Amino acid sequence: MELLFAVLGGLICGAVAHLVLPWRSTRGQFLGASVGGATAALLWEALTWAGWRYDATWIWVVTLVGSGVVALAVGWLLGRRRTAADDAWYAAVKASGNRTA
Repeated sequence: MELLFAVLGGLICGAVAHLVLPWRSTRGQFLGASVGGATAALLWEALTWAGWRYDATWIWVVTLVGSGVVALAVGWLLGRRRTAADDAWYAAVKASGNRTA
C-alpha cells in the first residue's frame, strides 16, 4: 500500500516539475509525471530492499525529493535539447530555402 502512495507522490512531483520548467510546449504533458512516478517506484523498492522501514521519515523524503529532482532534470535536459534541435532545423530550412531562390 505504501508503494502506491509513493508512486502517487512521485506522479504529483513530476507534474509539478513539468509546470515550473520552461519549454512546456516542447515536451509531452505526461512526461514529467511518468518520469516522477517511475523514479519514485524504483527508489522506493531500492530503499526497501536496502532495509529502510516503510514507516520511517527518510524513505519518504528520499523517494519524493528524488523523484522531483529526476523529473526536473529530465524535463530541463529534454526541453533544452528539443529547443536546440528545432532552432538548428529552422536554420537549415531557412538556409536551403535561400539557395533555391
